[in-house]
Amino acid sequence: MGRLQRRAPITTTERLRDQVAHALRAALISGELRPGEVYSAPGLAEDFGISATPVREAMLDLAREGLVEPVRNKGFRITEVNERDLDQYTEIRTLIEVPVTGRVARTAAREDLEALRPIAEEIVRAARDHDLIGYLEADRRFHLTLLGLAGNERLVETVGDLRKRSRLYGLTGLDERGELIPSAEEHLELLELMLAGDAEGAEACMTRHLGHVRSLWARD
Repeated sequence: MGRLQRRAPITTTERLRDQVAHALRAALISGELRPGEVYSAPGLAEDFGISATPVREAMLDLAREGLVEPVRNKGFRITEVNERDLDQYTEIRTLIEVPVTGRVARTAAREDLEALRPIAEEIVRAARDHDLIGYLEADRRFHLTLLGLAGNERLVETVGDLRKRSRLYGLTGLDERGELIPSAEEHLELLELMLAGDAEGAEACMTRHLGHVRSLWARD
């Protein structure tokens, strides 16, 4: 079993379970937790300097997200994402997000669209600062907030689940190659098209953006 070498400090300012889950996601992104390897809750708890219970609870949260899977009497195995999985996740996201983006461009109030600008700028800033956790969080908020403007909560939940299962893949490699910034800047381009009421252009941009992300994954 592997051990976690670098870790975020665990404090008491929020639930330990949530802090541990956040730290484990960061370890997945950085590559400290490797796909296919099994990690025990007691072993990780020792790294964090806490009891095994919040670690086990956090791992169960990650299991519900499809990021790990329980291994009886051993711990949790980091889920391996294959090319077929990524293709299918991208296909479903495209089927949902492209037409919804067009609808939102046609119907959303300008002030609601403008509220996306700080988030889009945060995405770009995080990419430039190599802040992968910050990038993922801002990117998640942008896409799900945009979809939320369509008024369908179940749709937002579905895309949120797909993102959890796929967006960790290859992010460190993209950052190291400097390919994360162009992808980040596409959010600002998309926003401008939506503000201009260009629904067709927004749909084309979203299609290109999702395809861009998938092609970057393929190079990792």
